[in-house]
This record gives sequence, structure tokens and C-alpha cells, in this order.
Amino acid sequence: MIRDPETIKQLVDLIERFVRDRLVPAENKMAEDARLPDDILQEMKELGLFGLTIPEEYGGLGLTMEEEILVSIALGRTSPAFRSIMGTNNGIGSAAIVFNGTEAQKQKYLPRYATGEWVSCFCLTEPDAGSDAASLKTTAVRDGDHYILNGTKRYITNAKVAHTFNVMARTDPDNKGARGISSFIVEKDTPGITLGPVDKKMGQAGSLTCDVIFEDCRVPAENIIGEEGEGFVTAMKVLDRGRLHIAGVSVGVAERLIKDALDYAIQRKQFGKPLAEQQLIQAMLADSQTEAYAAKCMVLETARKRDNGENVSTESSASKYFATEMVGRVADRAVQIHGGAGYMSEYAVERFYRDVRLFRLYEGTSQIQQLIIARNMIKAAS
Repeated sequence: MIRDPETIKQLVDLIERFVRDRLVPAENKMAEDARLPDDILQEMKELGLFGLTIPEEYGGLGLTMEEEILVSIALGRTSPAFRSIMGTNNGIGSAAIVFNGTEAQKQKYLPRYATGEWVSCFCLTEPDAGSDAASLKTTAVRDGDHYILNGTKRYITNAKVAHTFNVMARTDPDNKGARGISSFIVEKDTPGITLGPVDKKMGQAGSLTCDVIFEDCRVPAENIIGEEGEGFVTAMKVLDRGRLHIAGVSVGVAERLIKDALDYAIQRKQFGKPLAEQQLIQAMLADSQTEAYAAKCMVLETARKRDNGENVSTESSASKYFATEMVGRVADRAVQIHGGAGYMSEYAVERFYRDVRLFRLYEGTSQIQQLIIARNMIKAAS
């Protein structure tokens, strides 16, 4: 649902200019330095990009899902690592507090997330618990007016720069399933937190991930989000929204890759004419354009349904599954259209080819999306 078409148009236009004029020219430097330039980080804060989805009463823009998708598509037209730094504040790092936090928690944390003063992150994955998230081993034992956390979280985006950790931990050792898991807000200065070295990844240089280790970490009981046993259920709600967001970003990246491939095909000549006039090149361009358009339609339609209050668990998974697989195919064709040049770091398609591979893994792998879709289908038919 778009509340005010003119306002959202102005916002998207502003972000598109920022992406075009500031972020795209800085892509190579960030990839080489593996860090976000300080001046760009400050501009992101000033533009309000850290508070896109934070409710207005807590200092954010309070975008609807459809509005968020339009913004995510615009942000997708540059290196995904730029979006990553503020992505957790707008998604998995803050959404649990928005959905299920107390008023005191919202007042304390959300305004700081909205301005970018604080960065949040989401701690679910563990060394032995990835796709099977309900099997996590991190524990939270009640001790008076505190909980004591012990365990290790893996591949945590923005952990190195985070001020708060949204941690999933098992509060009921007798319940081995989802209902034994609770969610906690843990501030970075809490004794007992250790951060591992920054992970060396295939792509998305500048997006920092690392392990987070909790050893007898005492967290105030007031920092639990919701009631005991509600953490995993809330996390799944958070991921439903996050999956749609990643699908929108995938559409934006695909559109960028298609533009780069088309520009190259028009300029590059082989056999006496531009590549773009070769029919097999045209076929790859047409396939990419068609798939990107289909994904965009899926994501926007699902966003509208969510804004209307409909249950979109199946549609969110379908959108994430299709859009992230789609952008992988588009990236592959973009490299192919560039030929040998596409294998060289001189061209952005080489970097994007590596960057987009992650989309099919986080927020639930493609295989997890397939299981969710199929199980929901079976449940609806029963």
C-alpha cells in the first residue's frame, strides 16, 4: 500500500540519485578496502536510510511493505554491501522489537536505530544450527532478575559494528523445539561477549560478518522480547518481511546487471556489428528482462497483500525463492554477454556475480523456501 504516491516518488527519486551519484562511483573502493567510507555512512544517516521501516513515532519513516520494496529495488542497483550496513536496523535487527517489544524497549532502542546512532544485528545461526534453526544450542538460564547466556552465533552481519544483538537462545531445555526459544536484546558492552575475526567471504566485501560468543553473559530480564518461548515465532515473522526485502533487492540488482549488459552489448562489436544485434545475445537479454519483470510483479503483489493484513508466508517464500534464483541467472548471463571482460574485476558484473550468490543462502536458503511453500500447500489442502 502506497500512502502518498507523490511522497514515495520523491523518496525513491532521492535514493536513486544517491545511488547513482554517490554509491556507484564508490563501489570499487569499498570492494578494495572492505569497509564503508565514513563520509558515505554519514550521508546515509542524514538521508534517514537507517530508519526506513522504524515507526514514525520512534523517529523513522514507517514505510509500508510496498513502499519498502520500491526503496529496496532502488538500493539494489549498487553493491549489496552498501545496503547491508543499514539493512539490519530496518529489518532483522529491529523488527522483533517493533513487532513484540515493550514500550520501554521501543522508546530506548528504536530512535537510536532510526538515526543510525546505534547499529543492530540478529543472532540466530550457530555452528550446528543453520537451516535447522530450531535446533540451536545457545542457552539462557534465569538467575533472579537476569538471564545468563552461553553459546556461539555464526556469520552475524554487522556484529563488528553493532551496538545491540538480538539473540535467540533456549530458555526451556526440556523443549527441544521452537517453543523453547526466546529472544533477547543484548547490548555490546555487556560482560561476556567476544567477537571473532571478520569472516573472509566470496563476495559483498564491506559487509562485515563474524562469530559472536556469549560466555556467562548476564542480561537483564527486562531485555527479553515478549514472553519466554515466543522468540522463534517472532523470528519467523521477522524473516517473512526480510525475505520480501531481499527479493526486492534482488530485483534491483538484476535491473542494474541488465543495464550494464545491454550497454556493453550495444558498444561492443563482433563480426562487424554490435553484440546487441546478435540474436543469441538478444535472447539472453530478453530472458533476463522477462525474469526480472516477473520477480518484480511477484514481490510488489505480495507486499500489497501483506499491507492489507493477509497471511503471505507462502508468497514471501515464493518471492524470495524466485527473485534470488533469478538474479543468479541474470548475473551469469551478464558475465556471458561481457565475454572474457566479464571475468575481469574491471567490470562490475564480475563483482556482482559473486555478491548475489549470498542471496540464495541467507534469510532462509532456496531449499528452505521450497519446503515452506510445499508444506503450506499441503496444509491448505488438508
